Amino acid sequence: MVTLNSAEEALKTLYLGVVSEQLNTSTNPLYNAIEKTSSDVWGKEIVKLVPFGLNGGISAGDEDGDLPTAAGNAYERFTLELKNLFGKISISDKAIRASETSAGAFVNLLNAEMEGLLRASKFNFGRMLYGDGSGKLATAVEWAENTNANKFKLDSVRNLMEGMVIDIYPAGGAVVKGRRIMHVDRDNCIVTVDGQAGANTLLKAGDYITVQNSLGRELTGLGAIFAKSGKLYGLNKEDYSWLVPYTKELSSGFSVTDMQEAIDKVEERAGSGINFIVASADARRVYLNELMTERVNIDYMNLDGGFKAVSYNGIPVVADRFVPEKTMYLLDTKDFKLHQLCDWKWLEGAEGRILHQDVNKATYTATLVKYADLICDRPFGQACITGIC
Repeated sequence: MVTLNSAEEALKTLYLGVVSEQLNTSTNPLYNAIEKTSSDVWGKEIVKLVPFGLNGGISAGDEDGDLPTAAGNAYERFTLELKNLFGKISISDKAIRASETSAGAFVNLLNAEMEGLLRASKFNFGRMLYGDGSGKLATAVEWAENTNANKFKLDSVRNLMEGMVIDIYPAGGAVVKGRRIMHVDRDNCIVTVDGQAGANTLLKAGDYITVQNSLGRELTGLGAIFAKSGKLYGLNKEDYSWLVPYTKELSSGFSVTDMQEAIDKVEERAGSGINFIVASADARRVYLNELMTERVNIDYMNLDGGFKAVSYNGIPVVADRFVPEKTMYLLDTKDFKLHQLCDWKWLEGAEGRILHQDVNKATYTATLVKYADLICDRPFGQACITGIC
């Protein structure tokens, strides 16, 4: 007989391992290439001593001259607060009771909920890897002819999907919480949301949206690492040149020479060995067209997690929807680590319960949690090409 206790036991013993494995291996190729570690986690923070530059205790001198003065490695301290990542499923009491006498129906119910949680978690976790930690999904642009407060035009919809629950931040106005995206017009970058917690005014250019309750609380992704100014891991980039990656901005045209130049630059600057290239879909198309124009054979690679990639001199080149348009990142993934307090776990309450009844509702919820953030030890050793067309 299916009960609330058997549902909890299934979530703990059968589903947690599968969900954790799926999220750790199938989110996207970049996430697979990054080491996950619990090192350097102290309480609620990641505190990491990172060497930069070279050991200074080297010289060439006279046979009877002075030996070099010792000058050990130079270190700086990176400090980053662990981000709180949550995923939630909901099961109604009615659905549990309806499947009491049918284990198969109950399994189908849990499978559907867990598959939905997996899709949403992969989407948002993959998106955060390329974000700047601010949580901003998109910014509104001018749309003079609009008269519907439930519709707005954005600068991009690559970070959006139907079903997402978002918060709206009007410039100088009150935050509008908990709107659900009902439709995304991807050709015109127009989004339609439901009327929950309805907005009082039309969005104006410069207003922006985030995932619910996520402003300033997301992973420190590539957007923050490749920013040319501001703070990174508690340090000002203006004070530490090695916190700023190499960026090549193209004004017109593209060739594989641009890729090789970026690789050469970071090898010269930081001794990096670029081993992973990720691009926007349009940038990858330009790269493939360049190979076909030059009549170069296109080599394909199989990556961990079942992903496929084209190759540039043995380096995988993959496309990801969350990379900004006309952009390509060239990375040394050995410099990246996802520091985590623990792997994915169910949030447990009193007596180890993971299914909790919602207040004044005949529904039960379970919440998946992970406390982690991303650190790149050597931003100086990464490269980016923009304006690819």
